Amino acid sequence: MRTFGCFVQKWSLIGSGSIALLSGCSVLPELHPRLPGERAFISYVQPLENNNQIRLAVKDNIDVKGVVTTAGSKRFARRHDPAVKDAACLAIARERNVFIVGKANLSEFAVAPSGFNEYFGTPASPLSNEHKLLPGGSSCGSAVAVACDMADVAFGTDTAGSIRVPAAWCGVVGLKTTHGLVPIDGVVPIEPEHLDTVGPMGKDIAHTVQGMDLLQKGFSGLYDAAVAGNPTARTIRIGRLNLPGTDPKIDQAVDETLDRTGFDVISLHESFVADWEQAKKDGNTIAAAGAWISDKKYLYSPYVSGRTKSAIRAGRIAYLTGYNEAVARQAAWQNRLREILKQVDFIALATVQTPPKRIPPNLDIGILEVQMLNLQNTVAVNFAGNPALAVPIPLHDSEVPLTSLQLIGPPLSEAQLLNAGRLVEAAVKSETARGGAP
Repeated sequence: MRTFGCFVQKWSLIGSGSIALLSGCSVLPELHPRLPGERAFISYVQPLENNNQIRLAVKDNIDVKGVVTTAGSKRFARRHDPAVKDAACLAIARERNVFIVGKANLSEFAVAPSGFNEYFGTPASPLSNEHKLLPGGSSCGSAVAVACDMADVAFGTDTAGSIRVPAAWCGVVGLKTTHGLVPIDGVVPIEPEHLDTVGPMGKDIAHTVQGMDLLQKGFSGLYDAAVAGNPTARTIRIGRLNLPGTDPKIDQAVDETLDRTGFDVISLHESFVADWEQAKKDGNTIAAAGAWISDKKYLYSPYVSGRTKSAIRAGRIAYLTGYNEAVARQAAWQNRLREILKQVDFIALATVQTPPKRIPPNLDIGILEVQMLNLQNTVAVNFAGNPALAVPIPLHDSEVPLTSLQLIGPPLSEAQLLNAGRLVEAAVKSETARGGAP
């Protein structure tokens, strides 16, 4: 599949303003030369030519020994010492001597779903040659690095959609893992108790499988078994979820892709849509409160942006007025999703409701982030703790050639999700080869 270029929900203040936070985006301006890819990296090491090692990009809220973890923040970049050890999620990569090409850009403290970063710069989505488009966040640098072939695999974090949203808006594959599967020790937190995860991103399914094999020992064997168990799509049942507000062209692209792949597609009842929307509100409330819980000590600190401080203040409101109630509803939502996933193998829907927006002027306020939270169809999955996969699919009659299909599975179904993604990818490539898609 080819990418181009290279490099509110209207609810209360708590549900909207509170969440100007969780997803996000590139190199110390004074300390490093400008890098290709619109600042995809905060620090970067040029690989040797003819190096056959996997090139791994690591989101810069994940500790790499000997490197300052900036978390996308000017304050951290200026005042933090280099990490004394790697984050736990890098253990397998280190055992295999994987080449880490650099620390990927992100929104400050990973709290902006647009991917905007006023200090390090916002890396543009590679899906357009004509306009600078938002990359989605907060793992924006990871997505842009992969899309522009500066890395084979990238690690990102996903609290409310921070892997899947930039994957969708940059035309790559992104996997949100089951909560608790991948250790998060050594990762700058937002809401680790209920939401935070680490996962891989790749330019295609094969590279994303490689990335997952660097995060979970024995994963390649699990994936091979999943492929052997379901070599074709005919026996895979897909529950189709249509959500209000989604661009009709994107919904059409999702439906055409599911049909082309050959899945057994079943429409989900409208009552589930209402349950999903409540889970979205609750997940956003918990994520917002997480910004307050984790970052309140920086509310009055110098070198922290006004955009981030607005998110922290909004998180305080969410924590005081809605956090406990949302947490109390988590088990019921997990049970509801479990019931649906007994009837179907996966749930399918658009990852994001619109194509990427143009990068706006920096007004240092959270309105853009509130709008972004309404556009992403991701946080309800984090609220449940389930894994989910974002796969690029063709989008016709649009400024950009690609959108994204999201597949949600039961806990610990990462291998099965990637196999389903493999089938989608093959169907899309087949259609493209016949000239039926961009």
